[in-house]
Amino acid sequence: MAETMTVLVTGASGFVGAEVTARLTAAGHTVLALVHRNGDLVRNNGRRLTPGPGDLTRITGDINRPGLGLTHDVRHVVAAADRIVHCAAVTDFGLPEERYESINVAGTRHVLDLALACRTPLVHVSTAYVCGERDGRAREDELDVGQSPGNDYEKSKLTAETLVRKAASERLPVAVVRPSIVTGAARTGRVREFKTIYPVLKVLTKGLVRTVPGHYDAALDLVPVDRVADLVTEAALRFEAAEGLTLHAVGHELTLREFSDVLAEYPSFQVPRFVPPSAFSVSALSDRERPYYDRVISLYDTYFRRRIHFDDTQVAAFSEGPAPTGGRPYLRRLLDHCLRTGYLGGAARREPDATRTDGSTP
Repeated sequence: MAETMTVLVTGASGFVGAEVTARLTAAGHTVLALVHRNGDLVRNNGRRLTPGPGDLTRITGDINRPGLGLTHDVRHVVAAADRIVHCAAVTDFGLPEERYESINVAGTRHVLDLALACRTPLVHVSTAYVCGERDGRAREDELDVGQSPGNDYEKSKLTAETLVRKAASERLPVAVVRPSIVTGAARTGRVREFKTIYPVLKVLTKGLVRTVPGHYDAALDLVPVDRVADLVTEAALRFEAAEGLTLHAVGHELTLREFSDVLAEYPSFQVPRFVPPSAFSVSALSDRERPYYDRVISLYDTYFRRRIHFDDTQVAAFSEGPAPTGGRPYLRRLLDHCLRTGYLGGAARREPDATRTDGSTP
């Protein structure tokens, strides 16, 4: 799109939001970066965001509050935006349900109120895991099919996306991007902060919990943060093509068997044993393991049970960017980065000339 735009990005200091902001300003667009307490915008590479050639205006607000907590003068500026990209959300697991309700649900409602009042096209960032706890193929055009959410985070994102779909029925132009588990950069594995699946990797590879409920044919879907940011940005800039679509930002799928096989390639790592959930008992864990299970693994164990596959037909038809491929090589890049930084201990590496079982090389 040759013509420049003004885009309001909520959650602009977040993991995805900072990368979206960087891409929009790099393309020459003006970004109104809505931040809460943290005014710094730091990219995934750890560097402070330097905008350009487009402009960047930081706006302090609060999506928990009606009108996003903005003053009258600032609301007037925001009302002139050509697009809204709603990235703001709390993504940590295990928080009180009311926190998800206030930020993910009420926050989305407040953003929708603003978008509806101004009829501003909206790109909403959801999660592929609105699919809930079920097996089979999750389609992009599905939303509430009677599924049970895996946790309160997923429940809040399902409710928020339902609000977005209702606004679309009221003739608000919307597009939805649903990432799976957002992880490090596609080429390097680098990650700004070790959240989402990373604490699980630490607990498992250090042998702090050795037995985990799960199915070896269950699937984890990992997506690089740059792939998510590229797709969100593309939806904002090519909104005429994205309008009305729900786009699964997914692609690096691994079964738990593949996940275990990759961990086994690293001599310094422990490899967990997955047992059928019906045969698992927390009481059978040792006194040393149980606190780690309660604080970390229990928050994520629904992901080890789901034999779910995400359809990405609409993404394939819409996006001009390449789709992710190769779950095992990508997981290795994530693990290698964790070792380089010391997050998973010392930099114990595989033999550099070893040929992979899937035909790839280090």
